[in-house]
Amino acid sequence: MLIIPIKDGENIDRALKRYKRKFDKTGVVRQLRSRQQFTKPSVERRAEIQKAAYIQGLRDAEEN
Repeated sequence: MLIIPIKDGENIDRALKRYKRKFDKTGVVRQLRSRQQFTKPSVERRAEIQKAAYIQGLRDAEEN
């Protein structure tokens, strides 16, 4: 359970934004969605390699 202490006079929208940010960092929703269907380990590895290649390409393009 996430606990967000609200400071005196703090806007509720700001506290809600902090809660949402903290909730996103926990990765609960991503984990639930990934558990809805089984993916073979080879497919997961292939996706990781493709993601790493994509990120490397972005970094190479940024250097030039």
